[in-house]
Amino acid sequence: MTRWAYALAGFAALYGAAGIMEAAAGAHALASPLVKISADMLVVNAAAVIAISAFAFATSSRLLLFAAAGLLLGTFLFCGELSAHAFLGRKFLPLAAPVGGFLMIAGWLACAAVAFCRLFRSG
Repeated sequence: MTRWAYALAGFAALYGAAGIMEAAAGAHALASPLVKISADMLVVNAAAVIAISAFAFATSSRLLLFAAAGLLLGTFLFCGELSAHAFLGRKFLPLAAPVGGFLMIAGWLACAAVAFCRLFRSG
């Protein structure tokens, strides 16, 4: 489980760096609302996945790692499709953004479910 937590945190850190680069590109080269949305989602979800991975590691929660992985995959699909559309001018996988959005929502809801289950189970 330790390796998964580190792997998720490592990929999330790369997403954070990509989000900052994309924000800079959006500010200087390509003023597209898709770029801003993608940059924001990358940075916010990257920080969340790092935090969730750390908490999962500290509590030995495989369910939190699974939720973080879903959030990471969803972010990849959603932001990848938005970025491809903004920078390349075409959609590669038309369903990637909605599927990615669904996975992001599911990842957040799974984190909430794990947290509330542990809250009510512990006291």
